[in-house]
Amino acid sequence: MSSKPLMKLAPLVFVVLWSTGFIGSKYAVPYAEPFTILALRMYISLLMFLLLIAHYRTKWPGWRGAKHSMVVGAMVHGAYLGGVFAAIKAGMPAGIASLLVGLQPILTALFLWLGWGQRISVTQILGLLMGLAGVFLVLIYGKPGAADLYFSTDALLFSLMALLGITCGTLYQKHFCQDVELLTGTFYQYLSTALIMTLAALVFETREIDWQLPFVLAVLWLVFGLSLTAILLLMRLIKEGEATKVASYFYLTPAVTALMAWGLFGETVNETGMIGIGLTACGVYLVIRNPALLFRRTERR
Repeated sequence: MSSKPLMKLAPLVFVVLWSTGFIGSKYAVPYAEPFTILALRMYISLLMFLLLIAHYRTKWPGWRGAKHSMVVGAMVHGAYLGGVFAAIKAGMPAGIASLLVGLQPILTALFLWLGWGQRISVTQILGLLMGLAGVFLVLIYGKPGAADLYFSTDALLFSLMALLGITCGTLYQKHFCQDVELLTGTFYQYLSTALIMTLAALVFETREIDWQLPFVLAVLWLVFGLSLTAILLLMRLIKEGEATKVASYFYLTPAVTALMAWGLFGETVNETGMIGIGLTACGVYLVIRNPALLFRRTERR
């Protein structure tokens, strides 16, 4: 059976899985500090990937591929995950953190335009703006309570670090890691992240863990649902699609996160929130409906 029909479902599966990361973070951070959680998560993930690599006999990359993969890990997992977990621990609501990280497509487009001389159509600019507006409505006006808007300067800085990390990491992965096998490349990404998080935990945290059942379940989900399944899907999507097309999928994450929070924590989504979800879906459609024209390299004169 061809893998192409399955790959058509990959973005939807990825969005659902990726959205659970914010939920899992919210469950885990009351029981341990963020860098400690992520270090534990990375070491378990490394063990799982070693087993997968041995089973599939995946080819290990050379030094250049390993180096590039470790740089991607520092950005996509170290800066992004570390920033999100630290922001939530610092008091930022998961929905607001998701909103700020949801700005990634706009930042990706800006980087590609300024740095690589690539252009975007007017329709796709409209889609990007509609998606951003939809995310804003869902997470700001889609639920009651102005208190949810409050966050500290530290939390804001951590969220911006996460946004910059996932944006730069996605572009770096696309340009420098195309020839690296998914399993071994991701192993090196997790290796660099494990080292970074271990150092951060040693310097900034007490490394104490309250081993309650919710914490154990949250970590297991973050490993098997996110670190294995979702991240491998993301790397596959980056490898097969345009960088900004992949980034556009993140527009759906805040809306899906809001719906999950409603189901799990009783957070309501009002009529304005539903309008925002519709705007987000339409924006994503406009951005990805014609991948060939999404971000096309222009000749430099």
